[in-house]
Amino acid sequence: MSRIVSRGAGVVSGMLGGAVAGVVFKQVWKLLAGTEEAPQAASDEYGWGEVLAAAAIQGAIFGVVKAAIDRSTSRSVHRAIGR
Repeated sequence: MSRIVSRGAGVVSGMLGGAVAGVVFKQVWKLLAGTEEAPQAASDEYGWGEVLAAAAIQGAIFGVVKAAIDRSTSRSVHRAIGR
């Protein structure tokens, strides 16, 4: 039973983490670049530097947010089920 609860919480936290990371990235990009939208990789409007910088920032933010939410969820589940 605890494995099912843990996996279910992991799925929910993964979706939540992705949504939070997206919001955080948009705000950070707006602050850094002064534009609403980050460059898309397939867009000819932006150069390699902008596209790669946006991807690196997005990846770093996603990784940190995902790790924080996963860690918090894991600790909460373990406390709740007594492990």
